[in-house]
Amino acid sequence: MSARSLLVALLVSLVPPVHATAGDDLVRPIQDQWAEIKYRQPEKQQADLYRDLAAKARKLSEANPNMAEPLIWEGIVVSSEAGVRGALGGALGLAKEARRLLEESLKLDEKALNGSAYTSLATLYAKVPGWPIGFGDKKRAEEFFKKSLAMNPAGIDPNFFYGEYLADQDRAADARGYLEKALKAPDRPGRELADQGRRQEIQALLNKIGKDAR
Repeated sequence: MSARSLLVALLVSLVPPVHATAGDDLVRPIQDQWAEIKYRQPEKQQADLYRDLAAKARKLSEANPNMAEPLIWEGIVVSSEAGVRGALGGALGLAKEARRLLEESLKLDEKALNGSAYTSLATLYAKVPGWPIGFGDKKRAEEFFKKSLAMNPAGIDPNFFYGEYLADQDRAADARGYLEKALKAPDRPGRELADQGRRQEIQALLNKIGKDAR
């Protein structure tokens, strides 16, 4: 083998294979545990389980301060806890913390995890009460949903959450299109439980829209 061929072979061997990014791999345990909590644990137990998982995600964020992915998933877990805590359980404070984490992740890399920070921020702005109680803002929700869909147009989550938002706005016809697209979204490698659970949510919402239209 010539010296040039040897050098080329060496350089090729140093190039990592093209697959999930380091950030994707880093947060996979958090993703897996989140799916287990959301789709396999009784709702009355979920809040405390999310809180424990958020602590793990926080350690991951602190250990990787220059990576957006851990911050995104810390924000997702905290917002999930907010969703099951309810107003008397401190949901608004948790929602504000989730917003802060997601906004911090955008400063590092807005495209991380296919724009997932925008999807989660949009959902927060859509579901949190507006002024004077909370920071909810339908206009900002719409803006962030559009950004997330621009980055991940075929993704199951941006299409589901935007469809859900449209359904809540009594825009059933528009919602149905996004929900049907979400139902046909490609599988995410390693996230079988999350995809299965999400598709059940999508189908349930499509069924509800169908009944309401009768």
